[in-house]
Amino acid sequence: MPQIYWTTLHTKLHKTLLQRSLLPPQAKILVAVSGGQDSLCLGKLLLDLRSKWHWQLAIANCDHQWSTDVGIAERVSQVAQSWELPFYLQVANNLPETEAAARKWRYQALLEIAQAQEFEYIVTGHTKSDRAETLLYNLIRGAGADGLAALTWQRSLTPEISLIRPILEVYRQETREFCVQFDLPVWFDAVNKSDRYARNRIRGELIPYLQQRFNPQVENSLAQTAEILRADLAYLENTADQLLQKAANGDRLNRLSLQPAPLAIQRRAIRQFLPRVMSRQPNFEQIEAVVNLISAPNKSRTSTLPGGAIAEVSGEWIIFIDQD
Repeated sequence: MPQIYWTTLHTKLHKTLLQRSLLPPQAKILVAVSGGQDSLCLGKLLLDLRSKWHWQLAIANCDHQWSTDVGIAERVSQVAQSWELPFYLQVANNLPETEAAARKWRYQALLEIAQAQEFEYIVTGHTKSDRAETLLYNLIRGAGADGLAALTWQRSLTPEISLIRPILEVYRQETREFCVQFDLPVWFDAVNKSDRYARNRIRGELIPYLQQRFNPQVENSLAQTAEILRADLAYLENTADQLLQKAANGDRLNRLSLQPAPLAIQRRAIRQFLPRVMSRQPNFEQIEAVVNLISAPNKSRTSTLPGGAIAEVSGEWIIFIDQD
């Protein structure tokens, strides 16, 4: 085995894994590698740490079949071969060239590989820089606190498989320097430079502007805000869940149980409840319409919700009437 040169990033990741208990020893880990600097850096770090943690590692690549993707899969395959790791490839079929469609397909593709090959963890190379950009992106779109706290350290994809982002404390500049230091074959994707995509404009224009004119450490400040919000949200979600357990009775809600709660908790409890009676996740307007019924006069009702139900006040209850 070639000699491993230990760097500050090796130490940082090792400490992060110990402190946050993200990837246990002997875990089966699927590393998502796009060919860019962040995922290559993560792959190399995990490879070097493997002897300490006794993981089973493999590399996965998702080919969008866009013109800009030509050659990436072969490059990542060569990297996996040089690292003596199994390589898995998923190829899209007529995928729309949009950020949202690509992101949704990639996570589904990675999950399919993990399920088929019995991996317990999928890891991605999202960085502190990505976390800052995501907060700004969602803020501009009008997202609530949940959107601002996106890009969490871990989340469950299925009862058996978790998504892990182990380098959220690492800046993009650090991954770039690491790749140069180890001469990793970074694929420079033209899509990441196109101002067609909002995230690229945030990365290439907005973040540098904020760094120059307002705060040189803006990435750290934004990522720190996301981390604070995530802890706050965990508390709010747990409180809302406790309220919902008291207020929900089948497909109806007790208004007397909901009324004393703060508005923020009412909204979260309603958001948790509505998927039981709707055909898709509720938006803000639909949540707010039901929240307003908590203190509305008897027989007040909402317009028809997705799935065909109408929420209506019936004494101390909010009931959901199927209109189909």
